[in-house]
Formats: sequence, C-alpha cells, structure tokens
Amino acid sequence: QVQLEESGGRLVQPGGSLRLSCAVSGGTSSSYAMGWFRQAPGLEREIVAGISSYGRRTYYVDFAEGRFTISRDNANDTVGLQMNSLKPEDTAVYYCARSTLDSPTKNLRDYDFWGQGTQVTVSS
Repeated sequence: QVQLEESGGRLVQPGGSLRLSCAVSGGTSSSYAMGWFRQAPGLEREIVAGISSYGRRTYYVDFAEGRFTISRDNANDTVGLQMNSLKPEDTAVYYCARSTLDSPTKNLRDYDFWGQGTQVTVSS
C-alpha cells in the first residue's frame, strides 16, 4: 500500500519561508505526477502545485505562482514544496498526493493516494 507522509509544517511569521517535504513509501511515485494541496478551515481542499512524473512540467495555482516552488527527487521518492513570502491566508493543512496520471492536474479526483497533512500557520 502506497503511503505518503508530509513534514515541515509549523508556525511562521508573515513574509517567512517554509519547506514542506513528502515522503512516499510502499510503492513507486516516479511514474506519476505529484501534487500539493491545501485546505483551510471551512474551505474546500484546493490544488497548490503539481509536478509531472519526471519533473519536466510543473503547475501552479495563481496564488502560488512566483512564491512557491515544487520539486521532486525520484531517487529518494520525495516531493518538496518551497514556500516563500508567506501570508496569513496561506494558513492551512497542506497535503501531498499521488496522481493516477503522469501530468499534474488540479482535479482532486485524479489523485488516488493522500498523506495525512501538515499544518502551516502564518501569523505574527
């Protein structure tokens, strides 16, 4: 059974940076796109960024463009999300997920394995 585990979430001040990491075990991720999603209280889960199976293509939602960078290390089955210039509205639980496709999409239904999430809180 494929398992994903996120780490790196914590309290950070506005304008600060965080790097989230997602470790995949129990199966390969290299043939599949990976995505980072987030869910704030009372809101639906939404895509943040995605990366294709071998990292050649990336996708960012508007609020992440220019501030966040997704990356992957297939040799170690990890996916990262570097987040800079963080804002209070970035506060959410961040999830990584493995797609059923080799290109990233924003459709949650295209992702079949999910981690438990890591809390990111941006506050002074």
